[in-house]
Amino acid sequence: MRQTAAQQGSVPQRSHHVRRAAATCAVAPRLLAATTLVLAVTAPAVTAPVAVARDAAAVVGGERLGRPAVQVAPSAGAPALPAELTGRSWLVADAATGEVLAARNAHAPLPPASTLKMLFADTVLPKFDRSLEHKVAPSELADLGAGSSLVGIKENLPYRVDDLWRGVFLSSGNDAVHVLSHMNGGLAQTVAQMQARALSLQARDTHVVSPEGYDQDGQVSSAYDLTLFARAGLRNKDFRAYCSTRTARFPGGVDKTTGQRTAFDIANTDRLLGKYPGLIGVKNGYTSNAGATFTGAAERGGRTLLVTVMHPESQAKVYDEAASLLDWGFAAAGKVEPVGHLVEEPAASAPAGEAPASGGLPRAIEQAHHAIGPAGWTAMALCGALALWAVGRARGRSRFRPVAAEAVPVPVAFPRAGATALGGATAVGGRRRRRRLARSVRAHVVAARQRARRSR
Repeated sequence: MRQTAAQQGSVPQRSHHVRRAAATCAVAPRLLAATTLVLAVTAPAVTAPVAVARDAAAVVGGERLGRPAVQVAPSAGAPALPAELTGRSWLVADAATGEVLAARNAHAPLPPASTLKMLFADTVLPKFDRSLEHKVAPSELADLGAGSSLVGIKENLPYRVDDLWRGVFLSSGNDAVHVLSHMNGGLAQTVAQMQARALSLQARDTHVVSPEGYDQDGQVSSAYDLTLFARAGLRNKDFRAYCSTRTARFPGGVDKTTGQRTAFDIANTDRLLGKYPGLIGVKNGYTSNAGATFTGAAERGGRTLLVTVMHPESQAKVYDEAASLLDWGFAAAGKVEPVGHLVEEPAASAPAGEAPASGGLPRAIEQAHHAIGPAGWTAMALCGALALWAVGRARGRSRFRPVAAEAVPVPVAFPRAGATALGGATAVGGRRRRRRLARSVRAHVVAARQRARRSR
């Protein structure tokens, strides 16, 4: 409980240490700014467990989407949901508004199969020019899982990036995914970037282990997250063009007789594409562990709907149930209340494929780091540390309780001073430069103390 000045008594003689500390903190605007910035940097480490606990308790997109049963809120005249929906998890939403019209087990973590390729494409597609040619090394095709779906890439031959992406979207080619992943720095780096991209989209149910969606222990996603990936990907015109392509010519091997490069036809494995009116795409998948998965987008009457179905009773039913949910969604639009929403990507999130910066700084501090530079951060760290050291020393020497203790900055546990302690680089100009900076700061502190003594 705080005490007022009247309760504590008038003690001007006993408060000179407080005045000294205040003078030290007010030595210059940069000292106060440094103290504020350092406190901002260290604060997340203290509050992080609370924030994590709150995030774990919240359901992304709305509380109802965390429930296992079917969630729908019909108004008068709304059509009934399709009678036979066997999918363990499904969701239908408006792509423009993000309103979830109905769902079941939207956040249930399940194996995604090749629908995870939507996240792969959303992460890696913006990085390479479509006309770029790449010669495939044998090592890039070495670690394909048994039974993988392949488009038929041959080692030691060049392929355009444009063709590789058709192999990903049409044939669901794991070989094309692996080649693009190696171009992107390797499988491990691509998986890390995909995980970072998922987090930037707030797709928290997704754990990426392999870039192509092949069955791996712990690799899961959800109907909600897959719908987020489709929505984000469709905002890229190339993503939209690839996922809506029905057939294409793909480069083959070299004819031994003519020495000429051959080619063959490939077709999109999405069975609804070209059959369901207005279907745009997006991606289907199947493995023995995941069962059938499907995420699609369709446009009708100026409205675009997204649908995801995971793990129905049989592989063929994934298309039937997706089509029936789209039919229901177009008929129910305006006649049901949303049961949740697709979250928007934060405006300040990292660009596609960019992993979070090391050090875990808040984005505002991260941007300031790039603007100020390592030497500037070192100066701020030293100023802040010295200011708080002076405050703590003055308070420790005082025999009395300060009159306005709440106005005195609270000492915190500082990391080691220097750029590294604040997430920056270690090359800050050498010891001599840091010593000159420290001497300059100490001179300011001494001058402030002298002015404080003269003012008493």
